[in-house]
Amino acid sequence: MGWNGDRYLHSTPIHLSLIGDKIWIQYDDTEEGIANDLTGAGVSKSDIVLGFRHPKVRQYTGFAVA
Repeated sequence: MGWNGDRYLHSTPIHLSLIGDKIWIQYDDTEEGIANDLTGAGVSKSDIVLGFRHPKVRQYTGFAVA
């Protein structure tokens, strides 16, 4: 995050969305993974959708599909 000449650069390491009653992880560039932090804090895997995974493979992740 900062300036490169006249251009401002910004990168977000985590992008979460609350959609309905689910937490959608849209992007996660952390070492341990925000899903691990959420489940460690007591959030059920059935309440977390790995939005960055293709819908066809979400069923194999152990998390919610949508």
